[in-house]
Amino acid sequence: MPDLKLTLEYDGQDFAGWQSQARAAGARTVQETLQDAIAQVTGEETVVQGSGRTDAGVHAEGQVASVHLDSSLAPEVLQRALCAVLPSDLAVTDIEVAPRGFHARYDALSKHYRYQIWNAVSRSPLRRYRHHCVARPLDVEAMGKAAIAIVGRRDFASFEATGSERQSSVREVTRCDVTGHSGDEIRIDLEADGLLRYMVRNIAGTLIEVGGGQRAPESLPHLLEARNRALAGPTAPALGLTLVSVTYADSASNPRC
Repeated sequence: MPDLKLTLEYDGQDFAGWQSQARAAGARTVQETLQDAIAQVTGEETVVQGSGRTDAGVHAEGQVASVHLDSSLAPEVLQRALCAVLPSDLAVTDIEVAPRGFHARYDALSKHYRYQIWNAVSRSPLRRYRHHCVARPLDVEAMGKAAIAIVGRRDFASFEATGSERQSSVREVTRCDVTGHSGDEIRIDLEADGLLRYMVRNIAGTLIEVGGGQRAPESLPHLLEARNRALAGPTAPALGLTLVSVTYADSASNPRC
């Protein structure tokens, strides 16, 4: 069988992120759970590569993974078989044949993440695992003005987790939209050619400060120029973050169910 492109949906609440960890650690990860399911269905031990290493508690509507298998199962048969053995919080929503050598991470052109906020005094039990609850009123218009500075090719060191190891903190953000209403749902949609660790959650935490009046919208350009994580807002909780889709050269975005 040629290389395969898998599209995944998962609830990150009970996963310790994407990346496999030492068995002795006892951590439940998306990568390990998927690899175990593939081994159960095909008898093959393999390594599945994801488009990105979502952190513990982060969800995905359209995570993409790549894998090479020797199995003769047709993609649609393999998909049904995997969904039959996978746990209820992880599903393979699509499998398609990919070009030889396809790599979900290195071939990705951009990723779209969404951060969701429930901005109301009253609790919302149905949103408790997918939204960050902020009771104080947020100024969505101010948040949107601040988000304009995020778009473009920038050095995002101010929004990177401290202690991260990388060659460069420069990334290109093509979209950073804030939509919704105070007293209801607020969404931050960000699309970029690559993300630093905790980058979206740190941007979300900073925009929440803007919405709460703790930071002026006009301060964002200066914050970016400072390249100092200590000057930005807090890291917003993981439960509000979802990987929505990944874009590749062969299509507008990954298949969605």
